[in-house]
Amino acid sequence: MIGNFVSGIALLAPTAMLGQLSAGLGVTIRDAGLLITFGALVLCVGAPVMAWLTSRVERRHLLMGTIAVVAVANFASALAPDYAVLLGIRLLMAAVAALYTPQAAGTVGLIVPPEKRGSSVAYVFLGWTLVVAVGLPLVSFVASRYGWRVVYAGIGGMSCLSLALLAWRLPRGLYGTPVDLSTWTGLARNRLVVLLLLITTLQISGQFAVFTFLAPLLGQLTGASPDAAAAIFALYGICGLIGILTATRIVDGWGAFNTSLLATSLLLAGLSVWSFGAGHLPVMAFGVAIWGMGFGAINSMQQVRLISAAPDAAAASVALNTSMLYVGQAIGSGSGGLLFASGHFHAAGFIAMGFIAMGFVALALAAILFSRRLAAGPVSR
Repeated sequence: MIGNFVSGIALLAPTAMLGQLSAGLGVTIRDAGLLITFGALVLCVGAPVMAWLTSRVERRHLLMGTIAVVAVANFASALAPDYAVLLGIRLLMAAVAALYTPQAAGTVGLIVPPEKRGSSVAYVFLGWTLVVAVGLPLVSFVASRYGWRVVYAGIGGMSCLSLALLAWRLPRGLYGTPVDLSTWTGLARNRLVVLLLLITTLQISGQFAVFTFLAPLLGQLTGASPDAAAAIFALYGICGLIGILTATRIVDGWGAFNTSLLATSLLLAGLSVWSFGAGHLPVMAFGVAIWGMGFGAINSMQQVRLISAAPDAAAASVALNTSMLYVGQAIGSGSGGLLFASGHFHAAGFIAMGFIAMGFVALALAAILFSRRLAAGPVSR
């Protein structure tokens, strides 16, 4: 869980300091946002490829090696002389960091009994929720006062702590099912798995069309200060924390389908409030709170449903889900970036970003409802 927090904040930190990166590196806000977009493109390819290449590596060594690379990359980022070098470091880090989330989820499946898998996977994903609840507000606070280089150095230090904890606590001798060509072809023929991967892409595309540019959007639409934007990040994360803790408690009884349906409905409701309340900070903050309740649970529920849909190919399916998560980030941040750039010529571009996000999530909700027809056994719950 702590490793997910470290890798998550390493990947998402630019979201909370776009202004500082833009000013410090002499690039536009949109170009700074490409640190997320291009990193996501590398991650979407890297997750399944690295899962295949490393499927026979012992999990303790694999997770420790991944976090070690994240630590080195963030220390190097703190010293990057210009935008091109920083982008190159992030792309190299992303190629390796793509391993952590799916392998962490797969490792949990090796440690806990099947009946506890849902709540345990949700708990591990608490790390990503804490990125938004604690990490991104802290990034915004530190970057606005001490600069983005201090942020990257701090993430490097946290990565070293995570590495030490993995070395201390993670059991030895954990091996997953090796991934080969037949694993990928089997997943490609599994209609439920394919649909679940599409759902992940739509859910994340909708969120990142707005989330990547949350702070500058608040500034453009409401005049919110960096500290106010940090408070909104914190609100989003705290509500996400409540959402995932609730999901952890109810998923074993409700089932992953029902929990996923509830979470995605909250996501759509929150983005709707944000979009229709554009320009009014209290209304938009309320929308963020509802949105956060949903975001906290959707990723872990997708992982649980995928593991249940193809238990023997869990490492591969979870890696593909991580890949689609980053495809969604690239699609969302890319489309949001185009609209954000157009907003400088007409404010409608800023407002349209919320409605584009709603469209993606509405499609995801429809796909979840359809997925029940394909599900069988425990997956249909």
